[in-house]
Amino acid sequence: MRIEKLKYLRMKKNVTIRNFLAISILCFTVVSCKKTLEVAPYNSFTDVTAFTSPARIESAMNGVYDAAQSGFYAGGQVRGYPFGAANVQQGDMRGEDMLNQALFYQITYEATYNSTSANQEFMFNTLYALINRCNLVIKGVSDAVGKNVISAALGNQYLAECRFLRAMAHHELVINYARPYSDGNGSKLGIIYRDFAVASDEEVEAAKALTRKTVAENYTKILEDLDYAETNLPVTIQNPTGGSEKTFRTSKAAAIAIKMRVKLHKGDWAGVIAEGNKLVPAGSGPYVSPIGGWKLMANPGDAFISPWNSDESIFSIRNASTDNAGVNAALANMLGTPANSGRGLVRISPIIFNLPQWRCDDKRRNLLVAYTSAGTTNYLTTKYKDVATSTDAAPQIRYAEVLLMLSEAEARNDAGISTRALDLLNAVRNRSLANPATQQYVLLDFPSKNNLISAILVERRIEFLSEGKRWGDIHRLATDATFGTAGIPAKIGTGVATTAMYSCGAGGTTYTTIVPAIPYADFRFIWPIPLSETQQNANYTQNPNY
Repeated sequence: MRIEKLKYLRMKKNVTIRNFLAISILCFTVVSCKKTLEVAPYNSFTDVTAFTSPARIESAMNGVYDAAQSGFYAGGQVRGYPFGAANVQQGDMRGEDMLNQALFYQITYEATYNSTSANQEFMFNTLYALINRCNLVIKGVSDAVGKNVISAALGNQYLAECRFLRAMAHHELVINYARPYSDGNGSKLGIIYRDFAVASDEEVEAAKALTRKTVAENYTKILEDLDYAETNLPVTIQNPTGGSEKTFRTSKAAAIAIKMRVKLHKGDWAGVIAEGNKLVPAGSGPYVSPIGGWKLMANPGDAFISPWNSDESIFSIRNASTDNAGVNAALANMLGTPANSGRGLVRISPIIFNLPQWRCDDKRRNLLVAYTSAGTTNYLTTKYKDVATSTDAAPQIRYAEVLLMLSEAEARNDAGISTRALDLLNAVRNRSLANPATQQYVLLDFPSKNNLISAILVERRIEFLSEGKRWGDIHRLATDATFGTAGIPAKIGTGVATTAMYSCGAGGTTYTTIVPAIPYADFRFIWPIPLSETQQNANYTQNPNY
């Protein structure tokens, strides 16, 4: 029974801070939250009794992960907001490399959203609901440690998990609802960072008194949370029954990896290198992280095989057959081929399919499948496979991303052409090559460091295709005169891709982009703050021109 969704049906359309309070404490007050992520049933917990025993505290922590996996959506539906599937699909639909096939994602794809658009509103609302759930558990766990209900060490672990997820949620808000750090060195208007629980009338008023800080101030708070998480998280979390939760619970390596991502968005190349060196040993590989043993799988598709806990998958959001993003969001349903009962609503765009840098014999093309209907052939991803029961995890960060982030930082930080950056790039690319010995990159392939950086950025597009990463790169590079897109790129039109548009290695000569590019200066580059928020909270200043 999806408690948040039932509660939502009893609310007004607008979701206020007080509504967030109600949503966030529901799993402490109502019988039987989602079963698959529980350790024990809740049985009418209150926000007080939820922290009176170790088992109940563990269950409350599972409730935080549950809020990350799927919050609420209009009409009581399930859509995998914020991290269970929606951030993958929305991140792809904001970019140009995935193709919108039907009207389902058209508002995001064509940037026709406004302050009442459902996708943008519920991403915002569920991210803040997750943040408040984190803050409630932080408050409850701190109190439980003080009463000796659990040890300080275990308490610190729970606090670290919550602060990790809180940081990740705030960063998702920043990259969707605020300008990038590169624009004015973080001086643009950021988002409201909520770092205390809203569990009383007084706290509601305190939350409503907060105002938007700068992007730089947001990043400071995000990094403080991640520093705490790194210090206090174990290498691997063991669940109460003794099993490892290495991929689906946060870990020390996950905190470091997300710090790398945040510092990459800041353009802090030295900071990325310092963090990356904790997870990537010196030398030319093969690389195995000294923290957690993370490494690349031998085959590029092996990170996407059930049960999704490969040595490459540093952190993913779990979905289960009885607890998932639902038919309207589950990854295999939405991105999978209709030939396998998928809906095929998000497909591979000719824009990336035709990239000349993506070799035709690259093994990652084996993760695509052709689908022909009414004489037209398109391509879809096979990274997500379980259409029947929707158990595919939502990948958040893999070791491949760690290597490519470190590669980019090394390439940018070096005065010349970095051999370290080249080695890291080849480590990711080589496993997909038919003949690495002859096809791998060598220094002579790059006349300048900019050529190397460009190759790394293209490699990111290929490696993380259909994982929702494209928008993050468009956002952070928007003002980069050399490597940026100068806004939202032009796209293939919704549902108009034809067989003739796909030609491996054609370099984009066989298609036209009928969805126009949106310049960075355009107000639509970032999402609006939902009207439901600005009407109820005058301090949450709306983004310009919405």
